[in-house]
Amino acid sequence: MSNMPGWLGRLGARLTRMEERLAQRRAEAAGNGNGNGDEESPAGRQPGTVPLPPSYAPAVPAVVDRPDPASAVPWGMRVAAEAGWRLLVLAGTLWVLMKAISAVQLVVLAFVAALLITALLQPTVARLRRLGLPRGLATAVTAILGFVIMGLVGWFVVWQVLDNLDNLADRVKDGIEELKRWLLDSPFHVTEQQINDIAKNLSDTIGTNTEEITSAGLQGVTVMVEILTGILLTMFSTLFLLYDGKRIWQWTLKLVPAHARPGVAGAGPRAWRTLTAYVRGTVVVALIDAIFIGLGVYILDVPLAVPLAVFIFLFSFIPLVGAVVSGALAVVVALVTQGVFTALMVLVVVLAVQQLEGHVLQPFILGRAVRVHPLAVVLAVAAGGLTAGIGGAVVAVPLVAVTNTVVGYLRAYGQRYPVHMGPAPHGVTAIEVAPSAPPPPLPSPPASPPEGDEPK
Repeated sequence: MSNMPGWLGRLGARLTRMEERLAQRRAEAAGNGNGNGDEESPAGRQPGTVPLPPSYAPAVPAVVDRPDPASAVPWGMRVAAEAGWRLLVLAGTLWVLMKAISAVQLVVLAFVAALLITALLQPTVARLRRLGLPRGLATAVTAILGFVIMGLVGWFVVWQVLDNLDNLADRVKDGIEELKRWLLDSPFHVTEQQINDIAKNLSDTIGTNTEEITSAGLQGVTVMVEILTGILLTMFSTLFLLYDGKRIWQWTLKLVPAHARPGVAGAGPRAWRTLTAYVRGTVVVALIDAIFIGLGVYILDVPLAVPLAVFIFLFSFIPLVGAVVSGALAVVVALVTQGVFTALMVLVVVLAVQQLEGHVLQPFILGRAVRVHPLAVVLAVAAGGLTAGIGGAVVAVPLVAVTNTVVGYLRAYGQRYPVHMGPAPHGVTAIEVAPSAPPPPLPSPPASPPEGDEPK
């Protein structure tokens, strides 16, 4: 027991020396970071610290902050990628839309035809209502008169063709013989044997393809049923558009998002005015073409002058292509019935009227209401014809004209009244990473959309 105090004293002194050595090592590690490359002993390591690498380990460069991957991609490539996937989505949407339209092509064409007829007849309904007639009675009177006139035109064409069919057959035979004599006397060195061979080949082709002709006739019955169905759909759609067009338009606006509704509400009346101007102008131009070409054909004593004039009127609703087809039909009838000289005179009349139409009638009658580039007209007619035949070619140009009006108005409206309710920019083309200056402050949007007449 007497040695206990001495042992405790020596233990305390050792502990004190150990504590001093630990404190000294801690001070050295904090002062020079153990820069001499010696491995730090486990005794001198502070809790929670990472041990330094040994002296024989290779040097590791300092970690550099890497940029965001999106900022490393060139700006043009980022914009192209953003636009690319959106174009792919639009292309897929259009493809699905075209498939859906092709599945119900008859319904779509009937409704579009109803829109065109409504644009033609709606001013008459408005005038009758201003005279005091109720809306239902004005709609019924206008629709009945319009359908009766169109039916009479169709009946007149069929009656004229059937009434002159026998005379036309005899004139065609005489014209073929005259054409044969002209070819024999022409500088083309055509022999009678060659002409007979061509006629024999035509006869053999017709005789060989009798079954195909019969099947085409059977398919024609199906086509007639579809045409009658389309006519009925067009009539019913026209009646409802004339009677309740304003309410249909207001209901359609409810399907548009709220922040885009004012712009669409302003674009609708302008699109309707463009469509109305196109239909009225096209009817007037077609009527003038039919009258002048019909008079020329009648003066030249070409048979079926009146049915040819009606065909020219109907084909004039197909821009560019319709005039060429109807004019060629008149020239062919004149060639096979009256000879080469009369056919050349008919060709001169057709070209003169078409020049009058292109340089005087269309600019004066249509004016600026329907301004579409000729290249756009040709491409639209070709695309419409390939997609939906004659019906597609007829509705292609008014569709392009209306689309041009709507896009132009929406672009001007968006520049004047920007929409503030849209989502903030995001993604790799957000405004904060775009190499552009901040936009100037925008004016406040109006409380209500610009005034415009609702489509009736």
